[in-house]
Amino acid sequence: MKLYSYASCSTCRKAIAWLKERGITPTPIDITNTPPSVEELQQGQAQLGRKRLFNTSGQSYRALGSAAVQAMDDDQAIAALAADGKLVKRPFLITDAGQVMTGFKPEEWEALLG
Repeated sequence: MKLYSYASCSTCRKAIAWLKERGITPTPIDITNTPPSVEELQQGQAQLGRKRLFNTSGQSYRALGSAAVQAMDDDQAIAALAADGKLVKRPFLITDAGQVMTGFKPEEWEALLG
């Protein structure tokens, strides 16, 4: 299991604590230094839709502008996300079975991970 996160992100810290309480130890990856790959992002898009991949409250997203993001086709959006980890909704979790979750909603994570 991989967990792309950002140390300064309080939501990421909550997700890590939640996983730890359940004895789950994912491989931690700093999303700002190593964003998810194009393949991982495509997997996330297939499961969650494009909108759930973007960190719409982040500085990188605001700098681009929502109109620019909406004007991108899927390949352009995936390329932008893969190039700038701060554009990606975090935490970004990939289970060993290939299931993807973005953001941290305990009830969704509970349903996915039990």
